[in-house]
Amino acid sequence: MGNGRVAAIIVNACIGTIVGCGSSSSADVGFAEISTSDAGDDWSFGPDGGFWPDADPEPNAPSAGAPSFGDDTPPAEPFTCTGKTGKTGDRTLRVKSGKLTRSSLLHVPASYDPEKGTPLVLNFHGFTSADWQQRILTRMDATSEARGFIVAYPAGVAASWNAGQCCGTAWVDAVDDVQFVKDLIAEISNEYCIDPKRIYATGMSNGGFLAHRLGCELSDTIAAIAPVAGVLGMPIEDCKPTRPLPVLQFHGTADNVVPYGGGNPLVNLNIPGTLDFRSVEETVRTWRNLNGCIGEPVIIYDKGDAVCEQWANCMGGSEVTLCTIERGGHTWPGGLPLPGGTSKDISATETMAEFFSAHPMP
Repeated sequence: MGNGRVAAIIVNACIGTIVGCGSSSSADVGFAEISTSDAGDDWSFGPDGGFWPDADPEPNAPSAGAPSFGDDTPPAEPFTCTGKTGKTGDRTLRVKSGKLTRSSLLHVPASYDPEKGTPLVLNFHGFTSADWQQRILTRMDATSEARGFIVAYPAGVAASWNAGQCCGTAWVDAVDDVQFVKDLIAEISNEYCIDPKRIYATGMSNGGFLAHRLGCELSDTIAAIAPVAGVLGMPIEDCKPTRPLPVLQFHGTADNVVPYGGGNPLVNLNIPGTLDFRSVEETVRTWRNLNGCIGEPVIIYDKGDAVCEQWANCMGGSEVTLCTIERGGHTWPGGLPLPGGTSKDISATETMAEFFSAHPMP
């Protein structure tokens, strides 16, 4: 792909974004930047004018910071198993769901014990991206090894998820991705000792929208969610969790694909119809209302461009936490740098690992 095309795409990805484009200045401190020369052959280009990573140039990069969310002591009566035969390491699972055969990458840490209940994190890729690219972007394998949870990177139909309001083939064709998630969890649990009280969901962009939808529709299975750069995409009246659900939201104020303040994307997603995304504020307020949270938030993390506000006075031991990246783009904080402003001041992956540990299913 020629440098002119690369430059054009980077310009599109930077519409409405202060950092990650142009000269370096004091306003850019705390962000990793990508230039046209950095892109080379290590990126896949999508119809939204943005691009996803094909390789990690710094796989051993040190992790950014993360707030703590309290006690992560194992439960007094831990979940146990017998007869589980799944192996450690990396593999691809095939899952029959409805009339489709679906797949997911799976990373099982070396410390996995087939007799002890293990947490499972479902990590969904963005629109036009892929399971293996989400693995690269989030650098979650390393956290899986350090903390001892299994991570699945499911693959969407035609690189998309039916997440309520967006995106692509899965959305247009009304693919039952909620059922797919049920089937995937069942398949993984058949082979591995998965603690049913410690199953979590996260995702980037379209995958973040799906994490919100799973919170609404699978709260009896998903213990907590942590969407990144994705908002609630279904009607509020259709979001009916059966219990208060812990929610951790990451979003950049200069996101030009899913704007922080809501409304239309500032880049062309080549999606039929008009997209009018809910704002981050309304998304967070919806979850606070659903969880019965009262009182003002407490700032639990404030470093550089990253500020995390926590509403902890909520029903059923739940909470809602919003981590805002000032001038952050449509990126994964602390992950592989993408154009538009990727925070180096907080790690979304490490933060959600802390958050998930503190919030097993009641």
